[in-house]
Amino acid sequence: MNTLDRHIARQYLTNVGALVVILFSFVIAIDVSLNFDEFVKLAREHGRLQHDANDPSFVRTTVVAAGLVFDLWWPRLIQLLNALLGLVMVGGMGFTFAQMVRHRELVAMLAGGISLWRAARPVCVCAIVLCVVQLANQEYIIPRIAPLLTRQLQQAGQRTLGAAELHPTTDSAGRVFFAQSFDADLGVLRGLQVIERDSAGHGTRIITAISARWKDSEWILDQGRTKAFGVSATPEPLAALKTNLDPTALRLRRFASYRTSLSFAQTTEMLARREPGADTRGRDEELERIRLGRFGAIACNLLALAVCIPFFLRREPVGMVVPALKSAPLAVAALMGGVIGASAAIPALPPALSVFVPAIVLFPIAIASVTSVRS
Repeated sequence: MNTLDRHIARQYLTNVGALVVILFSFVIAIDVSLNFDEFVKLAREHGRLQHDANDPSFVRTTVVAAGLVFDLWWPRLIQLLNALLGLVMVGGMGFTFAQMVRHRELVAMLAGGISLWRAARPVCVCAIVLCVVQLANQEYIIPRIAPLLTRQLQQAGQRTLGAAELHPTTDSAGRVFFAQSFDADLGVLRGLQVIERDSAGHGTRIITAISARWKDSEWILDQGRTKAFGVSATPEPLAALKTNLDPTALRLRRFASYRTSLSFAQTTEMLARREPGADTRGRDEELERIRLGRFGAIACNLLALAVCIPFFLRREPVGMVVPALKSAPLAVAALMGGVIGASAAIPALPPALSVFVPAIVLFPIAIASVTSVRS
Protein backbone atom coordinates (compact mmCIF):
# COMPACT_ATOMS: atom_id res chain seq x y z
CA MET A 1 0.00 0.00 0.00
CA ASN A 2 1.62 3.29 -1.13
CA THR A 3 1.24 6.79 0.29
CA LEU A 4 -1.89 7.60 -1.72
CA ASP A 5 -3.66 4.44 -0.58
CA ARG A 6 -2.77 5.05 3.08
CA HIS A 7 -3.93 8.65 2.88
CA ILE A 8 -7.35 7.77 1.39
CA ALA A 9 -7.83 4.75 3.65
CA ARG A 10 -6.98 6.78 6.76
CA GLN A 11 -9.35 9.56 5.76
CA TYR A 12 -12.14 7.08 4.96
CA LEU A 13 -11.80 5.14 8.23
CA THR A 14 -11.67 8.41 10.17
CA ASN A 15 -14.94 9.53 8.61
CA VAL A 16 -16.54 6.12 9.27
CA GLY A 17 -15.42 6.25 12.90
CA ALA A 18 -16.72 9.78 13.32
CA LEU A 19 -20.11 8.83 11.88
CA VAL A 20 -20.34 5.81 14.20
CA VAL A 21 -19.57 7.95 17.25
CA ILE A 22 -22.06 10.65 16.21
CA LEU A 23 -24.88 8.16 15.53
CA PHE A 24 -24.23 6.24 18.74
CA SER A 25 -24.19 9.46 20.77
CA PHE A 26 -27.40 10.59 19.10
CA VAL A 27 -29.20 7.30 19.91
CA ILE A 28 -28.03 7.26 23.53
CA ALA A 29 -28.89 10.92 24.04
CA ILE A 30 -32.45 10.35 22.82
CA ASP A 31 -32.92 7.31 25.07
CA VAL A 32 -31.52 9.08 28.14
CA SER A 33 -33.65 12.18 27.53
CA LEU A 34 -36.81 10.08 27.22
CA ASN A 35 -36.05 7.87 30.23
CA PHE A 36 -34.09 10.30 32.40
CA ASP A 37 -36.41 9.91 35.42
CA GLU A 38 -36.24 6.12 35.22
CA PHE A 39 -32.43 6.10 35.16
CA VAL A 40 -32.27 8.47 38.13
CA LYS A 41 -34.79 6.41 40.10
CA LEU A 42 -32.89 3.20 39.36
CA ALA A 43 -29.58 4.88 40.27
CA ARG A 44 -30.96 5.95 43.65
CA GLU A 45 -32.15 2.41 44.38
CA HIS A 46 -28.72 1.01 43.49
CA GLY A 47 -27.07 3.69 45.60
CA ARG A 48 -29.16 2.76 48.63
CA LEU A 49 -28.40 -0.94 48.20
CA GLN A 50 -24.67 -0.51 47.68
CA HIS A 51 -23.98 2.17 50.29
CA ASP A 52 -26.86 1.63 52.73
CA ALA A 53 -27.77 5.30 52.50
CA ASN A 54 -31.30 6.68 52.77
CA ASP A 55 -30.60 9.54 50.39
CA PRO A 56 -27.58 9.06 48.06
CA SER A 57 -25.73 12.24 47.20
CA PHE A 58 -26.17 13.99 43.85
CA VAL A 59 -22.65 13.04 42.72
CA ARG A 60 -23.12 9.39 43.67
CA THR A 61 -26.51 9.25 41.93
CA THR A 62 -25.05 10.85 38.79
CA VAL A 63 -22.12 8.42 38.67
CA VAL A 64 -24.36 5.39 39.22
CA ALA A 65 -26.85 6.61 36.58
CA ALA A 66 -24.04 7.05 34.04
CA GLY A 67 -22.80 3.55 34.86
CA LEU A 68 -26.28 2.11 34.36
CA VAL A 69 -26.60 3.86 30.99
CA PHE A 70 -23.24 2.44 29.92
CA ASP A 71 -24.08 -1.05 31.24
CA LEU A 72 -27.40 -1.10 29.40
CA TRP A 73 -26.18 0.33 26.12
CA TRP A 74 -22.74 -1.13 25.40
CA PRO A 75 -24.18 -4.52 24.26
CA ARG A 76 -26.89 -2.75 22.28
CA LEU A 77 -24.31 -0.59 20.53
CA ILE A 78 -22.35 -3.66 19.46
CA GLN A 79 -25.52 -5.05 17.91
CA LEU A 80 -26.47 -1.65 16.47
CA LEU A 81 -23.08 -1.44 14.77
CA ASN A 82 -24.05 -4.28 12.46
CA ALA A 83 -27.30 -2.56 11.54
CA LEU A 84 -25.66 0.81 10.83
CA LEU A 85 -22.43 -0.34 9.21
CA GLY A 86 -23.78 -0.21 5.65
CA LEU A 87 -25.05 3.33 6.21
CA VAL A 88 -21.79 4.61 7.69
CA MET A 89 -19.78 2.91 4.94
CA VAL A 90 -21.67 4.85 2.27
CA GLY A 91 -21.68 8.04 4.34
CA GLY A 92 -17.95 7.80 5.06
CA MET A 93 -17.27 7.33 1.34
CA GLY A 94 -19.33 10.43 0.50
CA PHE A 95 -17.54 12.61 3.04
CA THR A 96 -14.13 11.30 1.96
CA PHE A 97 -14.57 12.06 -1.74
CA ALA A 98 -16.33 15.35 -0.99
CA GLN A 99 -13.24 16.43 0.97
CA MET A 100 -10.96 15.29 -1.84
CA VAL A 101 -13.01 17.21 -4.42
CA ARG A 102 -13.03 20.30 -2.23
CA HIS A 103 -9.23 20.24 -1.84
CA ARG A 104 -8.67 19.48 -5.56
CA GLU A 105 -7.01 16.16 -4.76
CA LEU A 106 -8.86 14.28 -7.51
CA VAL A 107 -7.83 16.97 -10.01
CA ALA A 108 -4.20 16.50 -8.96
CA MET A 109 -4.52 12.75 -9.43
CA LEU A 110 -5.90 13.15 -12.93
CA ALA A 111 -3.15 15.63 -13.78
CA GLY A 112 -0.62 12.99 -12.69
CA GLY A 113 -2.17 10.39 -14.98
CA ILE A 114 -3.94 8.45 -12.20
CA SER A 115 -7.44 7.12 -12.84
CA LEU A 116 -10.32 8.13 -10.59
CA TRP A 117 -10.92 4.45 -9.83
CA ARG A 118 -7.46 4.40 -8.30
CA ALA A 119 -8.88 6.65 -5.57
CA ALA A 120 -11.80 4.28 -5.03
CA ARG A 121 -9.62 1.20 -4.56
CA PRO A 122 -8.57 1.81 -0.92
CA VAL A 123 -12.18 2.69 -0.04
CA CYS A 124 -13.41 -0.61 -1.47
CA VAL A 125 -10.67 -2.57 0.33
CA CYS A 126 -11.53 -0.89 3.65
CA ALA A 127 -15.23 -1.57 3.06
CA ILE A 128 -14.51 -5.28 2.55
CA VAL A 129 -12.48 -5.33 5.79
CA LEU A 130 -15.36 -3.64 7.63
CA CYS A 131 -17.78 -6.26 6.29
CA VAL A 132 -15.47 -9.01 7.60
CA VAL A 133 -15.52 -7.26 11.00
CA GLN A 134 -19.33 -7.12 10.80
CA LEU A 135 -19.50 -10.85 10.08
CA ALA A 136 -17.07 -11.66 12.91
CA ASN A 137 -19.12 -9.49 15.25
CA GLN A 138 -22.29 -11.37 14.32
CA GLU A 139 -20.66 -14.79 14.64
CA TYR A 140 -18.49 -14.51 17.74
CA ILE A 141 -19.38 -11.45 19.84
CA ILE A 142 -23.16 -11.00 19.63
CA PRO A 143 -23.98 -14.66 20.49
CA ARG A 144 -21.85 -14.32 23.67
CA ILE A 145 -23.65 -11.18 24.83
CA ALA A 146 -27.11 -12.21 23.58
CA PRO A 147 -28.55 -12.53 27.13
CA LEU A 148 -27.58 -8.90 27.81
CA LEU A 149 -29.51 -7.77 24.73
CA THR A 150 -32.82 -8.99 26.17
CA ARG A 151 -32.71 -6.70 29.20
CA GLN A 152 -35.16 -3.86 29.69
CA LEU A 153 -34.30 -0.51 31.29
CA GLN A 154 -35.35 -1.75 34.75
CA GLN A 155 -32.83 -4.60 34.42
CA ALA A 156 -29.80 -2.35 33.87
CA GLY A 157 -26.88 -3.51 35.98
CA GLN A 158 -28.13 -7.10 36.13
CA ARG A 159 -26.28 -10.06 34.64
CA THR A 160 -28.97 -12.70 34.95
CA LEU A 161 -32.04 -13.55 32.87
CA GLY A 162 -33.84 -14.88 35.91
CA ALA A 163 -36.50 -17.53 36.31
CA ALA A 164 -40.10 -17.32 35.13
CA GLU A 165 -43.06 -19.62 34.68
CA LEU A 166 -42.96 -21.70 31.52
CA HIS A 167 -46.33 -21.36 29.88
CA PRO A 168 -47.71 -24.27 27.81
CA THR A 169 -45.25 -24.80 24.96
CA THR A 170 -45.31 -27.46 22.27
CA ASP A 171 -42.33 -29.26 20.81
CA SER A 172 -41.98 -30.68 17.30
CA ALA A 173 -43.60 -33.97 18.39
CA GLY A 174 -46.76 -32.22 19.59
CA ARG A 175 -46.07 -32.68 23.30
CA VAL A 176 -47.11 -29.84 25.61
CA PHE A 177 -44.53 -28.65 28.14
CA PHE A 178 -45.25 -26.43 31.13
CA ALA A 179 -43.32 -25.87 34.34
CA GLN A 180 -43.54 -23.85 37.51
CA SER A 181 -40.31 -22.08 36.55
CA PHE A 182 -37.61 -22.06 33.89
CA ASP A 183 -34.22 -20.69 34.96
CA ALA A 184 -32.88 -19.12 31.76
CA ASP A 185 -29.37 -18.77 33.23
CA LEU A 186 -28.91 -22.36 34.43
CA GLY A 187 -31.22 -23.96 31.87
CA VAL A 188 -33.18 -25.80 34.57
CA LEU A 189 -36.89 -26.61 34.60
CA ARG A 190 -38.65 -27.01 37.95
CA GLY A 191 -42.08 -28.54 38.50
CA LEU A 192 -42.11 -29.97 34.97
CA GLN A 193 -45.21 -31.52 33.43
CA VAL A 194 -45.41 -32.85 29.88
CA ILE A 195 -48.56 -34.09 28.15
CA GLU A 196 -48.18 -36.41 25.18
CA ARG A 197 -51.00 -36.31 22.64
CA ASP A 198 -52.29 -38.44 19.80
CA SER A 199 -52.94 -37.29 16.23
CA ALA A 200 -56.37 -35.95 17.27
CA GLY A 201 -54.86 -33.82 20.02
CA HIS A 202 -56.14 -35.91 22.92
CA GLY A 203 -53.81 -36.54 25.84
CA THR A 204 -52.42 -40.06 26.06
CA ARG A 205 -49.74 -39.80 28.73
CA ILE A 206 -48.40 -37.36 31.30
CA ILE A 207 -44.79 -37.01 32.39
CA THR A 208 -43.86 -35.26 35.64
CA ALA A 209 -40.56 -34.41 37.33
CA ILE A 210 -39.40 -32.30 40.25
CA SER A 211 -36.74 -30.74 38.03
CA ALA A 212 -35.01 -31.32 34.69
CA ARG A 213 -31.54 -30.42 33.44
CA TRP A 214 -30.43 -30.50 29.79
CA LYS A 215 -27.60 -32.88 28.90
CA ASP A 216 -26.60 -34.57 25.64
CA SER A 217 -29.71 -33.67 23.60
CA GLU A 218 -32.23 -34.67 26.30
CA TRP A 219 -33.71 -33.54 29.60
CA ILE A 220 -32.41 -35.51 32.58
CA LEU A 221 -35.37 -35.86 34.92
CA ASP A 222 -35.17 -35.73 38.70
CA GLN A 223 -37.71 -38.25 40.04
CA GLY A 224 -39.33 -38.45 36.65
CA ARG A 225 -42.59 -40.36 36.34
CA THR A 226 -44.77 -41.26 33.38
CA LYS A 227 -48.39 -42.32 33.58
CA ALA A 228 -50.94 -43.10 30.89
CA PHE A 229 -54.32 -41.42 31.18
CA GLY A 230 -56.71 -43.83 32.85
CA VAL A 231 -57.93 -44.82 36.26
CA SER A 232 -55.99 -48.08 36.47
CA ALA A 233 -52.76 -46.77 34.97
CA THR A 234 -49.64 -47.32 37.06
CA PRO A 235 -46.88 -44.65 37.15
CA GLU A 236 -43.53 -45.77 35.77
CA PRO A 237 -40.11 -44.20 36.35
CA LEU A 238 -38.59 -42.15 33.50
CA ALA A 239 -34.97 -41.03 33.61
CA ALA A 240 -34.75 -38.82 30.50
CA LEU A 241 -36.88 -37.13 27.86
CA LYS A 242 -35.60 -36.48 24.34
CA THR A 243 -37.03 -33.43 22.57
CA ASN A 244 -36.06 -30.49 20.41
CA LEU A 245 -37.02 -28.04 23.19
CA ASP A 246 -33.57 -27.40 24.63
CA PRO A 247 -32.71 -24.40 26.88
CA THR A 248 -31.77 -22.30 23.84
CA ALA A 249 -35.14 -22.96 22.19
CA LEU A 250 -36.94 -22.05 25.41
CA ARG A 251 -34.95 -18.81 25.67
CA LEU A 252 -35.83 -18.01 22.06
CA ARG A 253 -39.51 -18.38 22.84
CA ARG A 254 -39.21 -16.30 25.99
CA PHE A 255 -37.07 -13.52 24.47
CA ALA A 256 -38.05 -12.56 20.93
CA SER A 257 -34.80 -10.66 20.23
CA TYR A 258 -32.65 -13.66 21.20
CA ARG A 259 -33.33 -15.41 17.89
CA THR A 260 -31.52 -12.87 15.71
CA SER A 261 -28.44 -13.08 17.95
CA LEU A 262 -27.62 -16.66 17.02
CA SER A 263 -24.44 -17.50 15.14
CA PHE A 264 -24.28 -19.46 11.90
CA ALA A 265 -23.22 -22.61 13.78
CA GLN A 266 -26.06 -22.26 16.32
CA THR A 267 -28.74 -21.86 13.66
CA THR A 268 -27.28 -24.81 11.73
CA GLU A 269 -27.44 -26.93 14.87
CA MET A 270 -31.06 -25.95 15.50
CA LEU A 271 -31.98 -26.77 11.89
CA ALA A 272 -30.45 -30.22 12.34
CA ARG A 273 -32.76 -30.97 15.28
CA ARG A 274 -35.76 -32.51 13.59
CA GLU A 275 -38.03 -35.24 14.83
CA PRO A 276 -39.58 -37.72 12.38
CA GLY A 277 -43.08 -36.76 11.30
CA ALA A 278 -42.95 -33.29 12.84
CA ASP A 279 -43.97 -30.28 10.75
CA THR A 280 -41.28 -27.67 11.42
CA ARG A 281 -41.36 -25.95 8.03
CA GLY A 282 -42.19 -22.48 9.38
CA ARG A 283 -39.52 -22.67 12.07
CA ASP A 284 -36.92 -23.99 9.61
CA GLU A 285 -37.61 -21.23 7.08
CA GLU A 286 -37.23 -18.55 9.74
CA LEU A 287 -33.94 -20.02 10.98
CA GLU A 288 -32.71 -20.32 7.39
CA ARG A 289 -33.41 -16.63 6.79
CA ILE A 290 -31.56 -15.75 10.00
CA ARG A 291 -28.62 -17.95 9.06
CA LEU A 292 -28.15 -16.75 5.47
CA GLY A 293 -29.67 -13.28 5.77
CA ARG A 294 -26.45 -11.86 7.24
CA PHE A 295 -24.60 -12.68 4.01
CA GLY A 296 -27.34 -11.11 1.90
CA ALA A 297 -27.17 -7.94 4.03
CA ILE A 298 -23.38 -7.75 3.64
CA ALA A 299 -23.70 -8.18 -0.13
CA CYS A 300 -26.24 -5.32 -0.22
CA ASN A 301 -23.90 -3.10 1.82
CA LEU A 302 -21.06 -3.57 -0.67
CA LEU A 303 -23.34 -3.16 -3.70
CA ALA A 304 -24.87 0.02 -2.21
CA LEU A 305 -21.34 1.40 -1.88
CA ALA A 306 -20.58 0.49 -5.50
CA VAL A 307 -23.80 2.15 -6.69
CA CYS A 308 -23.06 5.41 -4.84
CA ILE A 309 -19.32 5.81 -5.49
CA PRO A 310 -19.74 7.15 -9.08
CA PHE A 311 -21.85 10.07 -7.78
CA PHE A 312 -18.81 11.40 -5.88
CA LEU A 313 -15.95 10.64 -8.29
CA ARG A 314 -15.72 13.99 -10.12
CA ARG A 315 -13.11 15.14 -12.61
CA GLU A 316 -13.77 18.80 -11.83
CA PRO A 317 -14.53 20.63 -8.55
CA VAL A 318 -18.29 20.85 -8.12
CA GLY A 319 -20.70 21.14 -5.23
CA MET A 320 -21.39 17.82 -3.51
CA VAL A 321 -24.92 18.63 -2.32
CA VAL A 322 -26.62 17.59 -5.56
CA PRO A 323 -24.70 14.27 -5.92
CA ALA A 324 -25.46 13.50 -2.26
CA LEU A 325 -29.18 14.14 -2.76
CA LYS A 326 -29.20 11.94 -5.88
CA SER A 327 -27.37 9.05 -4.25
CA ALA A 328 -29.21 9.12 -0.91
CA PRO A 329 -32.46 7.46 -2.14
CA LEU A 330 -30.49 4.75 -3.94
CA ALA A 331 -28.35 4.07 -0.86
CA VAL A 332 -31.34 3.90 1.48
CA ALA A 333 -33.27 1.62 -0.90
CA ALA A 334 -30.28 -0.69 -1.32
CA LEU A 335 -29.56 -0.93 2.40
CA MET A 336 -33.22 -1.43 3.31
CA GLY A 337 -33.42 -4.13 0.67
CA GLY A 338 -30.77 -6.10 2.51
CA VAL A 339 -32.63 -5.75 5.82
CA ILE A 340 -36.02 -6.66 4.36
CA GLY A 341 -34.62 -9.55 2.34
CA ALA A 342 -33.07 -11.03 5.49
CA SER A 343 -36.30 -10.84 7.51
CA ALA A 344 -39.28 -11.07 5.13
CA ALA A 345 -40.39 -14.19 3.31
CA ILE A 346 -40.96 -14.08 -0.44
CA PRO A 347 -43.77 -16.40 -1.62
CA ALA A 348 -42.77 -19.33 -3.84
CA LEU A 349 -39.06 -18.82 -3.14
CA PRO A 350 -36.99 -20.83 -0.66
CA PRO A 351 -35.27 -18.78 2.10
CA ALA A 352 -31.83 -19.73 0.78
CA LEU A 353 -32.65 -17.79 -2.42
CA SER A 354 -35.03 -15.09 -1.17
CA VAL A 355 -32.44 -13.50 1.15
CA PHE A 356 -30.23 -12.80 -1.89
CA VAL A 357 -32.98 -11.36 -4.13
CA PRO A 358 -32.14 -7.71 -3.18
CA ALA A 359 -28.46 -8.34 -3.94
CA ILE A 360 -29.37 -9.95 -7.28
CA VAL A 361 -31.48 -6.90 -8.18
CA LEU A 362 -28.73 -4.50 -7.12
CA PHE A 363 -25.96 -6.28 -9.01
CA PRO A 364 -26.81 -5.03 -12.56
CA ILE A 365 -27.55 -1.57 -11.15
CA ALA A 366 -24.09 -1.51 -9.56
CA ILE A 367 -22.48 -2.57 -12.85
CA ALA A 368 -24.31 0.16 -14.76
CA SER A 369 -23.36 2.75 -12.16
CA VAL A 370 -19.69 1.74 -12.07
CA THR A 371 -19.30 1.73 -15.85
CA SER A 372 -20.78 5.24 -16.08
CA VAL A 373 -17.69 6.86 -14.47
CA ARG A 374 -15.54 8.89 -16.85
CA SER A 375 -12.08 8.56 -15.37
